[in-house]
Amino acid sequence: MDNVDLPQYSELIKKGLIICRRKRRAHPFGVFYGQNPLDYAFPLILILVSTNIVLNRVVRLLIRPLRQPTIISDVIAGIIIGPSVMGRNSKFFSYIYTDNAYYVIRNIALLGFMYFLFLAGVKIDMIMIKKAKRKHWYIALAAIFVPLGCAFLLGYIERSKFSKALSHPAAMWGLCAIFSSTTFPVMYPIVRELNLLSSGIGRMALYTTLAEDFIMGTSVFLIFQILGQVKYNPFNALWYVLSFIVIASIISGLRYVMLWIVRFTPEGEPVDQIYVIAILLGVVAAGLVTDIFGLSVAIGPLWLGLAVPSGPPLGAILVEKCETILKHILMPFCFMYIGVTFDINSLSSHWSHLKPILLMILGNYIVKVASIVVSSRLLSLTVKDSVTLSLMMSLKGEIVDKSEYTFLVLLATCMTALSTPLICMLYDPTRPYLVNKRRNIQHTPSNTELHIVACINGEETLSGVLKLLEVSNATINNPLSVYALCLVELLGRSNPILIDHEVEVQPSSEQSTSICILNALKMFEESRNGRMKIHSYTTITSKRSMYQDICELAFSKKASLIILPIKFNNMKGIRASNQGIHSVNSYVLKHAPCSVGILVDRSPHQNLVNGILRSSIHRLALAFLGGADAREALMYADRMAENPSVSLTVVRFLSQDSIGDDEMEKKLDDGLVTRFWVKSERNNRISYREVVVKNGHETMAAIREMNNEPYDLWIVGRIHGINSVLLRGLTSWSETNELGVIGDYVASADFDSNASVLSVQQQILRGQEKSSFFGESTCTWMR
Repeated sequence: MDNVDLPQYSELIKKGLIICRRKRRAHPFGVFYGQNPLDYAFPLILILVSTNIVLNRVVRLLIRPLRQPTIISDVIAGIIIGPSVMGRNSKFFSYIYTDNAYYVIRNIALLGFMYFLFLAGVKIDMIMIKKAKRKHWYIALAAIFVPLGCAFLLGYIERSKFSKALSHPAAMWGLCAIFSSTTFPVMYPIVRELNLLSSGIGRMALYTTLAEDFIMGTSVFLIFQILGQVKYNPFNALWYVLSFIVIASIISGLRYVMLWIVRFTPEGEPVDQIYVIAILLGVVAAGLVTDIFGLSVAIGPLWLGLAVPSGPPLGAILVEKCETILKHILMPFCFMYIGVTFDINSLSSHWSHLKPILLMILGNYIVKVASIVVSSRLLSLTVKDSVTLSLMMSLKGEIVDKSEYTFLVLLATCMTALSTPLICMLYDPTRPYLVNKRRNIQHTPSNTELHIVACINGEETLSGVLKLLEVSNATINNPLSVYALCLVELLGRSNPILIDHEVEVQPSSEQSTSICILNALKMFEESRNGRMKIHSYTTITSKRSMYQDICELAFSKKASLIILPIKFNNMKGIRASNQGIHSVNSYVLKHAPCSVGILVDRSPHQNLVNGILRSSIHRLALAFLGGADAREALMYADRMAENPSVSLTVVRFLSQDSIGDDEMEKKLDDGLVTRFWVKSERNNRISYREVVVKNGHETMAAIREMNNEPYDLWIVGRIHGINSVLLRGLTSWSETNELGVIGDYVASADFDSNASVLSVQQQILRGQEKSSFFGESTCTWMR
């Protein structure tokens, strides 16, 4: 202290009314002046943040095999850097966590928490609450009020053992409400990490959590706040309700402003930066206003986020602008604050007050799980799905602020850490897709309708898919039923959506992205004169979860083939021009309930003219290397060749002296090829020949020789059952694994051809797939 006569204030110092501390400057002049940077406030803050981030990454790497969500590593890193581990030395703790440092950490953490809730609100589509079905509301009611009543009853019985702060009914009600609820901002990141966004149980958990949040926000927590105000003055409760109504009215007005911004933003153009900056600054203003009115500082940012229309253009750009800064800069301060406040040493001296809290929370958790299981079983869910849903609905995050903070954080972390591995073991989102019944083209009887799921990833892939459907030879006797699925990446919202355009209207924010595709599909269907029916769907979800919607649609519609298009770019190649879609293709190939065709479209983008394509596929080439995939490709090509305007060239590759042949596969190949040739030998549009090769280089040479003829489409089997001798020396040369070695070569820029390529994989039956313990077949984690 400067200019203070200490003897004059000695009595005040003894009473603790005046505290003398060394005042740290913010910045050093530099180490070259002999100064220690650790004696200054700002370098200490930077070291704390850097240490926290490094610890977070290390802990995440160590616990990843245990299937733990990110929030667990975040909390553990914060605890390590706090007084429970690194700060057990009091001198070290007081040196590192100065008053200035603690003040900065606490306030930046609060700012990060405000923006976290704001983004959570932006991603929540309020329209989805209307779409929640009765079963979601029933499960939500059971998940809230049954455990809430049980925990409150236990707490009331044990109220004499509580500390003074928790013995009041309002405090007990708030504590029970916290552990009876599952908040959407906590649920969504964990479900996303488990890669269950588009799975049946994932969608149910998200819808149920939304319903639960709505019930908790409009009743339980409002009652808690009112009871807390009544404790001090009954009139305070009235002012609280009035403040609640005023703030809600202001936010409702802002909703119309947000809609005006969206409406006056030109289609395809980003929102003006001035609006984005104003809204992001409005987060702080919303927190300030709610704090002034006596409401929680978290309410304003959350409500402001809910007022923003989710999805593009406004919601998506807000998420894009601040999610990275929030996740990697502001949120570490939140978990540092949790770690600084968390002190494991404080538990021993307060155990008598903590035992009744433990009883309440364990009772709440067990009753919550049981009530969700019972209600789910009554709504016809399976036992495994009911238990999985109950565990997901019991996930907890660190959104608590109580005197027994350490104990509550410890329990919440343990519950989440135990629940997530159990979810992975109990629920496999791909379980329904692999079936025992054959669903492929080879085993589809003739003169029956062929069901195809055609995926469309943007307008640039539409013309290639339509060309393939056109050459698939839909006739009156062999009609096609096509389920066209538009793939839209989930941006600026958290709720995945699957839209059936025959019964639902697409959200306005995504209409511009697929309305042209839908119109083109309708025109194309009308031009087929009833020989082809096209049912249009749109899925809006993350790319890592798209395969679930694709496989679910193929499974429910009993499809025999899934078409996955890839647009070829001469300058960038296949992989560089299709970033993100390759993971979708890989998962579909692994889990599809039917055959799959990867279509590499090398033709220029075309528009429909009265439902007619300007150019079509007429000349087909099939490289038959044997195996199940090649047999499926041959049967599809045979169907195409029935079109009188299509010519087909089939070249079968055989190893010299039958070296490396599998007897069973060879017999199956011989039988199918013989049947095909007997059927087509008098057809002048179909030619067949055999080539004997010794290794992969001779195979490539024969394929290059085939390329002397101008073809519109190359068809190849992907990989299963091919004699390894035919590919000897080529297995290491591959740019995209989903096409297979031959398909990859024919589709590469090195292969001088303008023809498109179709790589076919026959359906993998249940039991034929590779299984792995704790592998991707259960839970796939984001990296």
